[in-house]
Amino acid sequence: MTKNICVVGLGYIGLPTAVMFANSGVRVHGVDINEKAVNMIANKQLHIEENGLQERLEQAIDEGMFTVSTAPTEADVYIVAVPSPINPDNTANLEYIRQATASIVPYLQKGALVILESTVPPKTVENVMLPELRKSNLVLGEELFVSHSPERVIPGKIFEELINNDRIVGGITPKSAEMTKELYKTFVQGEIHLTDATTAELVKVMENTYRDVNIAFANELAKIAETIDVDIWEAIRFANFHPRVNIHTPGPGVGGHCIAVDPWFLVELSPDKADIIKKSRLTNDGMPKFTAQKAKALLEEQGIENGKVAILGLAFKGNVDDMRESPSTEVIKELENIGLTVTSFDPHIKDMQHPTQKESLGQAVQDVDLIILTTDHNEFKNINPEMLNTGDTKPLVLDTKNALNRDKWERAGFRFFKLGDGKHKGNASI
Repeated sequence: MTKNICVVGLGYIGLPTAVMFANSGVRVHGVDINEKAVNMIANKQLHIEENGLQERLEQAIDEGMFTVSTAPTEADVYIVAVPSPINPDNTANLEYIRQATASIVPYLQKGALVILESTVPPKTVENVMLPELRKSNLVLGEELFVSHSPERVIPGKIFEELINNDRIVGGITPKSAEMTKELYKTFVQGEIHLTDATTAELVKVMENTYRDVNIAFANELAKIAETIDVDIWEAIRFANFHPRVNIHTPGPGVGGHCIAVDPWFLVELSPDKADIIKKSRLTNDGMPKFTAQKAKALLEEQGIENGKVAILGLAFKGNVDDMRESPSTEVIKELENIGLTVTSFDPHIKDMQHPTQKESLGQAVQDVDLIILTTDHNEFKNINPEMLNTGDTKPLVLDTKNALNRDKWERAGFRFFKLGDGKHKGNASI
């Protein structure tokens, strides 16, 4: 591979992708509008957390294969990996995509390839990117090639999955798709499947929507289980022994930049047809309030009306530092809305990014009435409850992720509850 690549967007996907290509012998220039992030990367410092990223970044820079700045450069290939969030009304905000595309237009040369990696609503390439790219005066599909190749990775295992996962590539022309496939074969060992750009856009949104609908199903089952003396975690485990059943797990909500966002793209696209999708999204968005109401009921059982609650976990999933769309922050809002005082702790979230955040676990749980686990970090799973100093009395514990060892916590004197556990719900009803 002799091509030069310019990666626009150096966040949770763009930076790992950039150093992956650089480590594979391709010269890469990374671009981001965040000057602090650019300066950190240039000095081999990380502004995001990902297993193996530090070592790969150092290698890429030390070998002279990776440079960074706040402006694009001329390149053979441009990869756009910028956010595609939703607006407060749940419509897609595609301005980052448009601006990133516009930023590379002055640098485009005949024969260049532009790849969108961001997850976007179907028709984004056609309706947002192509109008900007036409300003280059290059003939699309003949002089300028464009495709969509959405990332399919999970935080914490990005490099492993970049290499091993199958990849979907959708081109505006067959040649665009073939050129993109040839590029990613630099490191991808999974199969690369070719289609058109709009199909590729839909496929990625479908994948995340499937998971959201499945989680909503699990959350509804959890609510039902609490009324019929069943531990839903046990019931789901048994159900999944069926060879054609794969029920996901419940929780305090759905977070992250994918599952909590992408289904809304389909609702916006066809609001009169996306009934199940919208209902699932609303179900999952309602779980923070359900969690807060369960907490209130547990406290009221103990005669506590205006109690203090410690939230363990601010990241949207375990063992990452990503707070985007995190249900934990929504749980905190709901708890405060019903008059409870909240502290929080997350070993992966640095620089005190949330107003309730404490610097240590001990500070967060001191003199609280209830501990709620909302993120299943390994650090929380490994807590020794016998050694946890919570003050004069031991608080209740509510595990929303089925991550803690009930026996250990109960032996240490804590009253232990789980979301979706009707077998040990006490007398709380919500």
